[in-house]
Amino acid sequence: MAAEGGGKEMNEIKTQFTTREGAYKLLAHSEYSRPNRVPFNSQGSNPVKVSFVNVNDQSGNGDRICFNVGRELYFYIYKGVRKAADLSKPIDKRIYKGTQPTCHDFNHLTATAESVSLLVGFSAGQVQLIDPIKKETSKLFNEERLIDKSRVTCVKWVPGSESLFLVAHSSGNMYLYNVEHTCGTTAPHYQLLKQGDNYAVHTCKSKSTRNPLLKWMVGEGALNEFAFSPDGKFLACVSQDGFLRVFNFDAVELHGTMKSYFGGLLCVCWSPDGKYIVAGGEDDLVTVWSFVDCRVIARGHGHKSWVSVVAFDHYTTSVEESDPMEFSGSDEDFQEQVHFGRDRANSTQSHLSKRNSTDSRPVSVTYRFGSVGQDTQLCLWDLTEDILFPHLPLSRTRTHTNVMNATSPPATGSGGSGSGGSGGVGATVITAVNNPSTNGSNNGGPNAPGNPLPMPLPRSNSLPHSAAASTANSKSSVMDNAIASGVSKFATLSLHDRKERHHEKDHKRNHSMGHISSKSSDKLNLLAKTKTDPAKTLGTLLCPRMEDVPLLEPLICKKIAHERLTVLIFLEDCIVTACQEGFICTWARPGKVGLLSSQNQANSPSGTVV
Repeated sequence: MAAEGGGKEMNEIKTQFTTREGAYKLLAHSEYSRPNRVPFNSQGSNPVKVSFVNVNDQSGNGDRICFNVGRELYFYIYKGVRKAADLSKPIDKRIYKGTQPTCHDFNHLTATAESVSLLVGFSAGQVQLIDPIKKETSKLFNEERLIDKSRVTCVKWVPGSESLFLVAHSSGNMYLYNVEHTCGTTAPHYQLLKQGDNYAVHTCKSKSTRNPLLKWMVGEGALNEFAFSPDGKFLACVSQDGFLRVFNFDAVELHGTMKSYFGGLLCVCWSPDGKYIVAGGEDDLVTVWSFVDCRVIARGHGHKSWVSVVAFDHYTTSVEESDPMEFSGSDEDFQEQVHFGRDRANSTQSHLSKRNSTDSRPVSVTYRFGSVGQDTQLCLWDLTEDILFPHLPLSRTRTHTNVMNATSPPATGSGGSGSGGSGGVGATVITAVNNPSTNGSNNGGPNAPGNPLPMPLPRSNSLPHSAAASTANSKSSVMDNAIASGVSKFATLSLHDRKERHHEKDHKRNHSMGHISSKSSDKLNLLAKTKTDPAKTLGTLLCPRMEDVPLLEPLICKKIAHERLTVLIFLEDCIVTACQEGFICTWARPGKVGLLSSQNQANSPSGTVV
């Protein structure tokens, strides 16, 4: 299944691979790198990362790409599958001394053809705000390293905000900044705002408002990556202590946790509807965690080394309606749930229009996600309804990943069901509503522990999970209420509103913490000793045994580079990957390769990455 064309040349770099929707092909002439195209000597350097932004210019070619290689940072027009890359003309190029860029993120809300806001994190702990179009450097945060001296591991703009951004460090701390504020000339003093299971959040104590607004201390060891939920209300963090922690970002509260099978977790991502989180790391696995049930629902094994990036493919995730769809909950709930991915909302259509019946029934749904690792392999995975809803009668196994609703626009792609290459018209995303009766069911529960899964049949042998039954219903209803009421708009308040809100809330929050502060600190000390012991968590809901959850096999698993892979991004007409040698590769989706191959032989074997 994962092998194609035999295993005679294991070290051969693949330049195309085929899934049920058709063939994905590497476009050799769309490869981005340093202008000299010389492989970068990656020893001891930070991972190559890629960021995209669309500046909506009139030419129709508004995509821009930023990537870091060693001490260098490049900003190009990204031509994707349309035209060959012209590496001789970067819009902006920067070379840093004494520190290296480690990560970066564009503000999609404020981007125009004349100006973009790009945050860049560095190995020495600073964060720079630059405009690569105007070629300006407007601000440097943590310049004197008084806030944190450790490497920046992840930086992201807070969704929906033009001024707030979040920065994670290898110290295990995260900081919330406002671009309008200064960082001060002395080290910040903090006041406890909230603490819980192995995390604490502090506010910055000063007479005048300064950065950072908040300091999060999360887990033990480095905080390797975080990701905001599609609606921007929740934050998933993965740490070197092996824990996934999901917070309500506005309320600064822990929603749920998960422990890796082994070692640290390195990467995390959300499904397009915010129902599932996938994490990867040093256990060589991808782990699928249910946001609603707060439990592991599947693991995927295909990589032979650490998993460095996981990402959902918004454009191949699909839904098939068999009956008229009926879902429980109010229309207001649903509108909030569906409002995901502010910059993707226009490209991703939902067929769900009604949620007004108490008789909820999941429909045929497939989530597509991918992973890349230090083993230089790309894996693609399908998460199907037999895994998502194991207690229900399985629907007939489908032969197409992307079975589209009859009302959706026709696909134009050339291969398979075609919608993978249909320019997003078939990119339907479902909010997979959990069936209350399913959660409370104990069908087959006793069989679960002593019935290991046959390895080659992972998708038709989903085991029931009765252990979570008692808490799932209450957890689900609490979460629905929390989401529906909006909790608080902490992360998206304007500066003035936020300041006033702080004064109102501080008394209440600190007062409520007073009753449990001594208990919490005891708990923290206890957790420091117990939670990090793998023997204590293995076999629990935090970290089920391998035989207790379905094991996914990859749809495809291909070696696509000579050096470890550090980037995986799904775009509308292509997939973008990058390796530590500094080569950023574009893989045309099925039916999209012809856009470029008429000008040059993009299909030729010369597409091998060297």
